[in-house]
Amino acid sequence: MSLSAGREAQSAIYRAGVAGRTPRIPVGFTALERAAERRMSRAAIAYVAGSAGLERTDRADTAAFGSHRIVPRVLRDVSSRDLGIELFGRHRPTPLLLAPIGVLDLAHPSADSGAARAAAALGIPAMLSNQASTPMETVARDMDAVNQGASRWFQLYWSSSNELVESLVSRAELSGCEAIVVTLDTHVLGWRPRDLDLGYLPFSRGRGIAQYTSDPVFLRLVRERIAAGHPRERTPVTPATIASFASILRHHPGRLRDNLRSAEPLAAIETFLDVFANPALTWADLAFLRERTALPIVLKGVLHPDDAVRAIDAGMDAVQVSTHGGRQIDNEQPALDALPHVVEAVAGRIPVLFDSGVRSGADAVVALALGARAVAIGRPYVYALALAGEAGVRELLRNTIAELDITLGLAGVRSVAELDASIFA
Repeated sequence: MSLSAGREAQSAIYRAGVAGRTPRIPVGFTALERAAERRMSRAAIAYVAGSAGLERTDRADTAAFGSHRIVPRVLRDVSSRDLGIELFGRHRPTPLLLAPIGVLDLAHPSADSGAARAAAALGIPAMLSNQASTPMETVARDMDAVNQGASRWFQLYWSSSNELVESLVSRAELSGCEAIVVTLDTHVLGWRPRDLDLGYLPFSRGRGIAQYTSDPVFLRLVRERIAAGHPRERTPVTPATIASFASILRHHPGRLRDNLRSAEPLAAIETFLDVFANPALTWADLAFLRERTALPIVLKGVLHPDDAVRAIDAGMDAVQVSTHGGRQIDNEQPALDALPHVVEAVAGRIPVLFDSGVRSGADAVVALALGARAVAIGRPYVYALALAGEAGVRELLRNTIAELDITLGLAGVRSVAELDASIFA
């Protein structure tokens, strides 16, 4: 008899323990976060761990899981458990997704490719960030080297340039992405005290903009900016200024020597800051995207049931209930509290995906029982990446799958498809 995912992971860990080998990363989230905080720079941990305002939304997101208590049913045959789901016409071996997180080179040099390769090895769809450290084409090739045709989606931040939006979506299609995930809650950058205290925005140092500096439309906008002779804001020359300039040159495509002589690296930063977001975006604009891709479109950042219904009316294929990990609005409704209301409003017409506050496989079970079709993992995998690169992310995902599987069995449930709110009563 084949072992379940949970038993297999436990057995591997305990067998290694007999030989004196312990896991690469801490298994529990609290220890994982603390270990990553010791490893990462102040700026990196502020960017990854920080949230908006007093960080009440992040705390509420995680605390919300504690208000749903599983009541196990016993003496049920759970010897065989099925973690698979159907999503966008494909069978997925687990209900997990890899959430899109930008500037992953702050955590580890392998950055987006390291995390995505780990997801590919386990059959977990990776949402490729619009604010990546590595161009999507490179990440797609790296995923295929692990698992040909590995599932990937593209997260889109809707730029103020529709031409750039069209170019990014076209590249995503050519890179084998299976869906476009439009992030709706970052049209204005959230108020994040940890980053503000350090005066640190990675994009202004040339980090996290690889999707842009690899895009032909964006590069044309940069050249047009240079030709127009837009004045630059003068910054005092200090050691910090020099370090920031060096970072910009180092992260811009091409040779450092050539970048040093070129106006393009600095113009790219200025152009990005101009076109990054479109606060004027409305429901009517979704038709532009719908006309330009046949891929499933997910609207990420939906909390209100009425917005979920409008997404269906607009021809969208899924919604993702999310607070952006608490990074955008302080004192926002926890994502988990919003989930059942969105699920009820959608009434099975499109899938409801979920992220924010998920710290374990047991958390994923709670979100699935409340109606989520799939659950995205965010900060935990960044911490695992910081500690052990690709191998760390693979171990983190393995552990999450294992705990999900074990929780399912101990609750008396044989499959993800059987999960519903009855496990709480």
